[in-house]
Amino acid sequence: MEKEAGPQTAGVRLDDPWDDVPAPGRCDQDGTGGAAALDASGTAEPDPRPSAADIYLEVHRSDAFREVRRRYRRFVAPAALAFLLWYLAYVVAATTAPELMARPVAGAVNVAMVAGLGQFLTTFLLTWAYARHARLRRDRAALDLRWDTQEMTRGLGR
Repeated sequence: MEKEAGPQTAGVRLDDPWDDVPAPGRCDQDGTGGAAALDASGTAEPDPRPSAADIYLEVHRSDAFREVRRRYRRFVAPAALAFLLWYLAYVVAATTAPELMARPVAGAVNVAMVAGLGQFLTTFLLTWAYARHARLRRDRAALDLRWDTQEMTRGLGR
């Protein structure tokens, strides 16, 4: 029984667009990162067309991509931090101040129940705010990047 060939198989070029820094000589024939092509004399010359990995690296380094990432981080980091602090405050209050959490608010409803329901409410509000932020601030720019990337990779023959 033959052993299955790995990614270094001769004649097969595997492009990984998610690999940020392709290793030299990996999955290529000429050791430069480009596909080797044979001209009429039989000598190898690099393919003049950019590979999918080159295109994705170009997009990754573009100002438009950095702007989309910056907008994402400017919303997600503070929102996640605020939510985690709110959750930790609830847990700490429940464990260190049980008399405060047991204080009745209305009938059988106490502070712990109100705070617990507040956790659910803030989860839904944060989800709504994230979806709104993505729709208004990032989706159009990300879609433009996607179309540009697809246009650049069209005709590479996968």
